[in-house]
Amino acid sequence: MSQPPKPEPDPLVIRSLEFIGGMAKPDGWRPPPELPEVAFAGRSNVGKSSLLNRLVHRKKMARVSNTPGRTREINFFKVNDAFMLVDLPGYGYARASKEARASWRPLIESYLKASPELRGIVQLLDARHDPTVDDSQMLDFLAELEIPTVVVLTKIDKLSSRERKERLVHLSATIGLDEEQIVAFSAVTNAGRNELAEAILGLLQQPSWKKPQAAAPGEMKQDDTSPGEATPDETL
Repeated sequence: MSQPPKPEPDPLVIRSLEFIGGMAKPDGWRPPPELPEVAFAGRSNVGKSSLLNRLVHRKKMARVSNTPGRTREINFFKVNDAFMLVDLPGYGYARASKEARASWRPLIESYLKASPELRGIVQLLDARHDPTVDDSQMLDFLAELEIPTVVVLTKIDKLSSRERKERLVHLSATIGLDEEQIVAFSAVTNAGRNELAEAILGLLQQPSWKKPQAAAPGEMKQDDTSPGEATPDETL
């Protein structure tokens, strides 16, 4: 009698998970940027909370709400005392108040521009639909800032096998990425969970996109002094 196939080893074993707190406004509290961070972005009804819960093998890491747009803070979760997963507010929920919609963009933009330990973004798109105007603006914004980005197509369990292949080809062409650069994911069946975990580990191994790169050999940094020029300390 043949043995059932062994499950794939988990590339991201969750040993500890701690909710640190929420950032409610651009100049508000946030945890000290001491650990590498990977942030998750997407429309309010894209399935971000379900994805996060499946990723960390928890049922209630991120609240799953029947009403999109409930998450209005940037929530920080410490994983294995080694890095942060950051849940950005869902954007684009039409029935949210005008004031709420207006507050989310500055909050997200403030976080992205002022997080020195940010390693990259996981951008979620609904596999069943073309990117919305909000999705396209977010992708353009990430490209403008040159933030490393992993694109995940959610809710693939709602598509047939043929439809999945067609949507992957279409969406990859729409957003200008190779199919291999996109993770197809289902929070219901767990499809794509390990691929996403590996992509996140890859982001965490990268240097912070905010930190200046080391100068090439023989290249002078902007704050270097020329040979023989006194430094400020030498003139004291």
